[in-house]
Amino acid sequence: QVQLVESGGGLVQAGGSLRLSCAASGSIFSTNVMGWYRQAPGKQRELVATITSGGWKNYADSVLGRFTISRDNAKNTVYLQMNSLKPEDTAVYYCNYRPSPSIDRGYWGQGTQVTVSS
Repeated sequence: QVQLVESGGGLVQAGGSLRLSCAASGSIFSTNVMGWYRQAPGKQRELVATITSGGWKNYADSVLGRFTISRDNAKNTVYLQMNSLKPEDTAVYYCNYRPSPSIDRGYWGQGTQVTVSS
């Protein structure tokens, strides 16, 4: 089992910045993938960014150049630095952990609300 605890959401004006954190605990695999997904009201959950334990990153086109994902393997923690935020970034952001890139199923955090006002 893996537990994920997220923090860092909130309300910000358009153009502002926020930093999300997600700490994983439990049975952590060394080959894991951690990432962030988001779900806006009335929409499906979508990928924001992922990062492997080796540092390989993947971003959604909509956040490329504005968001940066990073991680501290010693702390089993993943971060999402969000800059130049737009109202369309408003959503609940969920942290995700998968034991390996070849495994589709994983664990989810409880979600943290990000609201960007215009």
